[in-house]
Amino acid sequence: MEGEAIFRALLAALGVGLLVGVVRERMHAAPALMAGTRTHALVGLLGCVAWMLGSGVFIAALLAVAVLTGLAYGFTAREDPGLTGEIALLLTALLGGLAARDAALAAALGVLMAILLQAKVPMQKLSREWISEKELQDALMLGAAALVVMPLLSRSPVDPWGAVSPLMVWRIGVLVMAVGMLGHVAQRLFGARWGLSIAGFFAGFASSTAAVSSMGQRARVEPAHTGACAAAALLANLASLLLFVAVVGAVSPDLLQTAAGTLVGAGLALLGVVALLWRRAQGVQTQAAAPTGRAFQLSQALWIAALIAGVSLLAAWLGARYGSAGVLASTMLVALAEVHAAAVGVAQMAASGVVPLEVAHWGVLGVLASSSLAKSALAFASGGARYGVLVTGGLLALVAGGVLGRLW
Repeated sequence: MEGEAIFRALLAALGVGLLVGVVRERMHAAPALMAGTRTHALVGLLGCVAWMLGSGVFIAALLAVAVLTGLAYGFTAREDPGLTGEIALLLTALLGGLAARDAALAAALGVLMAILLQAKVPMQKLSREWISEKELQDALMLGAAALVVMPLLSRSPVDPWGAVSPLMVWRIGVLVMAVGMLGHVAQRLFGARWGLSIAGFFAGFASSTAAVSSMGQRARVEPAHTGACAAAALLANLASLLLFVAVVGAVSPDLLQTAAGTLVGAGLALLGVVALLWRRAQGVQTQAAAPTGRAFQLSQALWIAALIAGVSLLAAWLGARYGSAGVLASTMLVALAEVHAAAVGVAQMAASGVVPLEVAHWGVLGVLASSSLAKSALAFASGGARYGVLVTGGLLALVAGGVLGRLW
């Protein structure tokens, strides 16, 4: 190693040790404190120097630290039976060795370790008081679905047209569950009125369909928050419309310019309905509240995924069987399941000259209408009559605003 690299490594190892040592020393009284600022700093330097001297020396140094840590634990176990301090000291030695290879990574991990040590009390409250048993079960189910099951699924399509794969179907289900969890957490933090609106808007950039479904589930479980849930679902559609504009503009700028009035009218009309619903939701409790239902329903998430997969299969079959006419029809069907994929299809047809800009302009309006129809039906199915009426009213306003913008 060059002189400058050696200096950076030693400095990173020393910084990690000092930072972790300060946190440990501030959080524990002297009788129960096994290692403080000086000890962690020295152990960090020890790990770095030992690594520079060779792997054998580093292993011997690490074993020595482990033995001394074990002996010290025998003296402090009565006052502090936990193993956090012992693990932190061993990790300081390891990060000291890592600093000799990658000083930036070692420093970043050291900061992360210090944050985890400092967050002892909030994390204990989170695990023991704030999270209910049902919420923990939902979080574990979502984590298993996203991190265990999804990586094992195949990307290869299962149909002759290449439209649907097991990974795609499962990903949609996971997305519905994730949106439900996001809304649940936001409601806990900010209350029904603000929390659901924030969660709905940002969920719309991922999937407004999933947002409509998950907010409908919440409205069914908590009828008092139906208006706030409907406003959140429509905000998700507003976010989806913004992404729709970006997608069309990226594929066909000419089509975006032609359809600007339609898209602006649709957005303004939808925003007006959201503002009306949000104002009516002023009576809803705005303090952070503990939702009584589950964050999501696994069966409904899988049902939505299967429905979208079925629509995608039908659209692919129509496109393969009926040519260009089938492509246009299938685009409208695709919009029932995924509005942005349909937007790409219309914009590509306009950009390649398959259809004139005026026809593509009506196609944009047709995609918005088709998507609104599907989400209205989904709103009634997931959230009941009142939620369905409110969401459908907002989506009808979106389509009407688009028609007025088109005619204007």
